[in-house]
Formats: sequence, C-alpha cells, structure tokens
Amino acid sequence: MATLNPYLTFNGNCEEAFNFYKSVFGGEFSHLGRFKVAPAESECQEMPKDQKNKIMHVSLPISKETVLMGSDGNPQFGEVTTGTHITLSIGTDSKEEADRLFNALSKDGKITMPMAEMFWGDYFGMLTDQYGFDWMIVTETVKQ
Repeated sequence: MATLNPYLTFNGNCEEAFNFYKSVFGGEFSHLGRFKVAPAESECQEMPKDQKNKIMHVSLPISKETVLMGSDGNPQFGEVTTGTHITLSIGTDSKEEADRLFNALSKDGKITMPMAEMFWGDYFGMLTDQYGFDWMIVTETVKQ
C-alpha cells in the first residue's frame, strides 16, 4: 500500500521552518541530512560550499500515517517558488510498485532523477508529471 506525504522545498531556510513545525506539531525529526554528506560523485557536491550545510532531507512525523518532509532547494533541480513549491512523496512497499507508479506518472512528463538505489539506502526517483506537479517515489530498503 502506498502512502502519500507532502514535501516542502525552501530557499535556504528549511531548518528554521522545520524547527518551527516541530514546535507546532511536537515530536522529533526521524531524519535530518545535509547536502555535505552526499558522496563525491553526487550532483549535490557541485553546490557552492556555502550551501553544503543546508538541508538535503528532513522528516517530521505528524501522525502514524503522515510525515511532513522537506529540503532546501538545489539549483540543479530548478528554481524554487517560495510558498507554492510542494512535491508529493509516495512511499511504496516494493521496488515493483515504485517502478509502476514512477513509469505511469512520468508518462508525457519529465524525469528529474530516474529510479535508482541511493547512497542513503533507499530506492528513489523524482519526476514532474504532464500537468506540472512534482513527485518523489521511494521504497525504504534500509531502516534509518
């Protein structure tokens, strides 16, 4: 069964925003990673040095079913329009389900990052559908 979670992208103030959201919703971050932890061959390493401490991914569980996720924008993936850039993140139970959803959603759209094993342990991909909405598809292959 797939889950659907909001993914917010920020212009450099993701950490500040998520600390605010944490104060509102309570709980703790289940993950907080910075661009500087990406391996040398990653596209993230091409970022300016002053940006590498920015948030690559943060997860804040809101309920048993919902996780608010976010990151600071990476210029390599396009411009961020503050307040309107929300990505829909689908978590799947299998690589097969991830591939099926990714292939269906990317039809007549644009693949931003093909489905692949990622350095943090998940099977992950990103796309923009034919209607201009951004999607992330992930199968958690390693518990963090």
